[in-house]
Amino acid sequence: MSFHTSLKVGGPADLYAIPEDAEDLQLLLSWLRNRNIPWMPTGRGYNLLVRDKGVRGAVISLERFDRMTAIEGLLIKAEAGVENLAVVRFAQQLGLGGIGFISGIPGTIGGAIKMNAGAYGKGLLDRTDHLTVLRGDTIRDFRMEELDYGYRHLKLDDGDIVLAATFKLEERDPTQTEEEIRKDLELRRTKHNVGHPSAGSFFKNPNGQAAWRLIDAAGMRGRKVGDAAVSEVHSNFLVNIGSATAADFLALAAIVKNAVFETSGVTLEEEVRIVGEV
Repeated sequence: MSFHTSLKVGGPADLYAIPEDAEDLQLLLSWLRNRNIPWMPTGRGYNLLVRDKGVRGAVISLERFDRMTAIEGLLIKAEAGVENLAVVRFAQQLGLGGIGFISGIPGTIGGAIKMNAGAYGKGLLDRTDHLTVLRGDTIRDFRMEELDYGYRHLKLDDGDIVLAATFKLEERDPTQTEEEIRKDLELRRTKHNVGHPSAGSFFKNPNGQAAWRLIDAAGMRGRKVGDAAVSEVHSNFLVNIGSATAADFLALAAIVKNAVFETSGVTLEEEVRIVGEV
């Protein structure tokens, strides 16, 4: 899985499958269930830490779910494997906007939806009309008022797979969207260009506080375990400065959390998804 994650760590999966579309995915899941093989979905491997022993069962990549559709009115639909910036650009071409804040967030719509990605006090699910979800053997749409979501949080049933999201946007001059994109990419280039493989922000921001400030105050900027390090550029980024292992990252994360708790009384919570065999 080190070849399929942005952190460049993680042991082998028993199976790695890339379905073409929803029908192909349903056939794959039926095949896996009939053989009692566990599975987990992923996108392009951002925001994901896979342990060194890897994943027992199948990893299902939705990278080929990359279609976008304009719907009558102010709606657009994007499948789970579409890159975040591509969705912003697609809307821009239609004279629509309102989600420019995801321009510089690496990864795909599926992952952005699962964690309610956002910036500047905005969350992607606030701009979402409904989600298309595979639940069991059935594909159905869920309006956002039917779902429990909040800051970096979306609650779905175990086994649910987000196939697509339909966004409710607003009319916006493409030049205004271009300026939003430029500012967001520039901000992230200057503040988040950490120069090494990372999973983005490793910890969630506690209510009313910035995780990086707490990590800095605990003296953790630059701290290392093996080749896993707290970035010197942005201390809420844990980076792979060479040949780090998942164990290195997990040990470093534990040290950071302990130091922050000792200095501030705050318990940090990982934003990255940690999976794999212990």
